[in-house]
Amino acid sequence: MFSHIFKYRMKCLLRDKETVFWTLAFPIVLALFFNLALSGINDQETFRAIDVAVVNDEEYQKDEIFQSVLQEVSTGESPLFNLHVVIKEQAEKMLEDNEVAGYLMAGSPVTLSIKQSGLNQSIIRSFTDYYVQNMATVASIVQKDLGALDSLVNDIENQVTYIKEVSATSAEPNNILSYFYSLIAMACFYGGLQGSRDVSDIQANNTDTAARLNLAPVHKMKTFLTYMSASLLIHYGKMLILLLFLRFVIRVDFGNKLGFVMLTTFVGSIVGLSFGSFVSALLKKSEGAKVAVLIGVSMFLSFLSGMMYQGMKYIIQEKAPLLSYLNPLNLLTDAYYSLYYYDTYSRYVENMLYLAVFIPVFCIGTYLIVRRRKYANL
Repeated sequence: MFSHIFKYRMKCLLRDKETVFWTLAFPIVLALFFNLALSGINDQETFRAIDVAVVNDEEYQKDEIFQSVLQEVSTGESPLFNLHVVIKEQAEKMLEDNEVAGYLMAGSPVTLSIKQSGLNQSIIRSFTDYYVQNMATVASIVQKDLGALDSLVNDIENQVTYIKEVSATSAEPNNILSYFYSLIAMACFYGGLQGSRDVSDIQANNTDTAARLNLAPVHKMKTFLTYMSASLLIHYGKMLILLLFLRFVIRVDFGNKLGFVMLTTFVGSIVGLSFGSFVSALLKKSEGAKVAVLIGVSMFLSFLSGMMYQGMKYIIQEKAPLLSYLNPLNLLTDAYYSLYYYDTYSRYVENMLYLAVFIPVFCIGTYLIVRRRKYANL
């Protein structure tokens, strides 16, 4: 009996064009738009040399050390500054027209003029302060001991760094991936559309087919579990197609833990199906109203997990951290990124444990609601 119901339920679900659109076609189309909109953003974050002017006056002509330092930081493969040597009037005009972030004037000490605050201005200020401090140190030491000049210059040119930067992971940070990971999480939750239909199709007051099913000599919960098994198999198959599309067409990087990526997707699919069945059992509304609620809730949770605006994910973590644990889409997104970025599994396991809690909550809630529903007549 199980195989018979399972086979025909599979055929029924595969013919449901609306569900196929929301659970497969829509995520693929959205991924294409994401790829068009987000491609090249990481390349734009590459550092570009800062436009800086220096006033070519008598002080600047006499200060050969300052000229040499500016020349050093303005040349090479990755220059810090794009240097413009001009007269003072032209430097002021360039600053006013935002052609340069600031201009320098040689002297004792070197001075910096800026129009506004910003990252580029802070970098120029740090460079200026560093130069002024080093020159003051050299002048102070030479004044006391002229013979120390050679060793001092050598120490400045060959500074030793005692702090070594070590990465906690072998993967490169990539904020763009979070958008695609949250898209997968949303697609997993769209499986709730199939879970909702599974519940509706066993409630006799919804359709004539459901009424006839309740008259059949098969326990309603057995039929429901068969329906859910077929829905899970079909939805997980769609999710695997989405993963293949993202990996080989969009070129989304999932790291080297593909087995865990598939496991995460499987668990996410179960959560999505159980959520849909719970909502369908809870709401005594039309099928269209239930679909609207499921899509609306999924989109809202996707927004909170950073699919539309990545900063929202971090705002929630800072302002309302409890909400980030109560949002299964956020847990899914974080689980995918943990597999990509971290070499250890501690954060991934934490996300999956919190996510697994939702499965019994939704399933038990659905069972308690459905089993108590009785009908006066059919």
